[in-house]
Amino acid sequence: MSSPASSALRTLRFGHSPDADDAFMFYGFHAGGAAIHGCRVEHVLEDIQSLNRRALESADLEMTAISAHALARLADRYAVLRCGASMGMGYGPVVVARERRSLHSLRGRPVAVPGPLTTAALLLRIECPECLPIPLMFDRIPAAVASGAFDAGVIIHESQLTYQDEGLVKVTDFGELWRDREGLPVPLGLDVVRRDLGAELMKAVSDGLQASIQYALDHEDEALRYALEFGRGLDMTKGRQFVRMYVNDLTLDMGDIGRRALERLYELAVKAGAIERAPELDVV
Repeated sequence: MSSPASSALRTLRFGHSPDADDAFMFYGFHAGGAAIHGCRVEHVLEDIQSLNRRALESADLEMTAISAHALARLADRYAVLRCGASMGMGYGPVVVARERRSLHSLRGRPVAVPGPLTTAALLLRIECPECLPIPLMFDRIPAAVASGAFDAGVIIHESQLTYQDEGLVKVTDFGELWRDREGLPVPLGLDVVRRDLGAELMKAVSDGLQASIQYALDHEDEALRYALEFGRGLDMTKGRQFVRMYVNDLTLDMGDIGRRALERLYELAVKAGAIERAPELDVV
């Protein structure tokens, strides 16, 4: 039975993907090393395309991970948290195929993407607008490409470290492309907070999530063991590598570099006709 004090706490639901890096960031809340005053934080696990759709259709989660792509349609409901962003500093979603080929060779060809609102799909639209993107659950993409059902696929999450084990080869790594061409990390996912919580609670959410991430970094081994429960078969070595890829300095605070990366993403998306206009970046 809950005590009167605990029952009086407000519940804030935090939607995130069932993967190791998001779970790692939540560890401070899980372990009691971080909190939001007067609130209980619960995590809601859904794949990123489902979270994008849920934010668009109901906006019922007080705080949630979304794709940077989806923010273009959600900025009126959600503000961006300065912490929790996934930005690839020289690595990102990877276009894979069964044999070596160029990205331009995929013009007019079916390419599996992990949902139309994902940033992976947006990056493909920007770089190869003539291909035929077909949505598929992210964890089914490597096998679908290996089977020949698709000419190529854009992979995210742990598959970025394991696609070679399935006999696939890299066509393009969008993170490498952004590093070499833009001199910026590629922005992928964001954590956002619902605007109707009000300025004070929005700020408390941001501070609480930052404290949760910092606690996980300060207790890395314990946080990794927890995170690998969501790691879909990653061992400790690959799990540590994957988490360190997407939980970095820009995750603690995206700062000016992260903001510039987002602005550039939306600029390219507008030019490609993928979005009508760039969203205003209201960062909490």
